[in-house]
Amino acid sequence: MPILQVEMLKGRTIEQKRNMVKKVTDAVTETLDCPKEAVRIIIREMELENFASAGVLRADNE
Repeated sequence: MPILQVEMLKGRTIEQKRNMVKKVTDAVTETLDCPKEAVRIIIREMELENFASAGVLRADNE
């Protein structure tokens, strides 16, 4: 059973998440030759204040 964890910043809509999990599931089932019922996806969302790039918090770029 493939278990995937996706980490992303908060702010995506539920429709964007639905679309992403469908497409990721399709890709996993095709490449690993497993049924879609076996694919598990965990979405972890983080606040902008908990992510930095190049020494700058993402929250400071908004």
